[in-house]
Amino acid sequence: MTQSNETTSYRDIKETVLARIRSGEWQPDSLLPNEQDLAVEFSCTRTTVNRAMRELADEGFLERRRKAGTRVLSAPQRQARFTIPKVRDEVEALGGIYRYALVSSVAERAPDWLCARLALKPDQHVMHVRCMHFNGNTPFQYEDRWIVIDSVPEVVNADFASIGPNEWLIQTVPFTNVELSFLASRADDSVAAFLDLPIGEPVFTGERITWLEGEPVTFAKMYFAAGYRMTTQF
Repeated sequence: MTQSNETTSYRDIKETVLARIRSGEWQPDSLLPNEQDLAVEFSCTRTTVNRAMRELADEGFLERRRKAGTRVLSAPQRQARFTIPKVRDEVEALGGIYRYALVSSVAERAPDWLCARLALKPDQHVMHVRCMHFNGNTPFQYEDRWIVIDSVPEVVNADFASIGPNEWLIQTVPFTNVELSFLASRADDSVAAFLDLPIGEPVFTGERITWLEGEPVTFAKMYFAAGYRMTTQF
């Protein structure tokens, strides 16, 4: 079916492609027509087709390979999507009152384990920031963060007494890649004291590394108080 270019959108193309996949017209592992042919069929630009195909690939329905074309995946691979939230927004979304407190902010030589983790040179320095986030007077998250000074030189003048490092980074520097890890760790003396937990108590912990065009920006560990819930959608 050919549609006019006045009404065809990338969403229309996505719906049609999905309908053909679900009806069996386009079988698993089969190759789709190329973008130029689809643009002719839908009477639209190739850019419109490209966006539709790209989004369907991101959503796990198609696989796109340069020179090999686009094929239907045998089983849809749905992907979880995470945003990097501000703790302030998380607390306020729960109906709470956000409060922030700086524990320490020190420029120091990157420790050996961090050099290994971020591929830093032995003499590189980082800003090591530790802070607390509260829901009212109740501990919500303890944050232990290292920011690479060579990647973000302005961090040496940042006032982390008035703004948390995550909010400051969001306002100051973009990122192109992020690695997220979630794990259960046991509260050491510091974490237990900050989150008002028994020493050795299991703690939901997040680790996050961000890069900007291949250069490491920050490594952070976030320890959450009991009852924290993380939700995403597929």
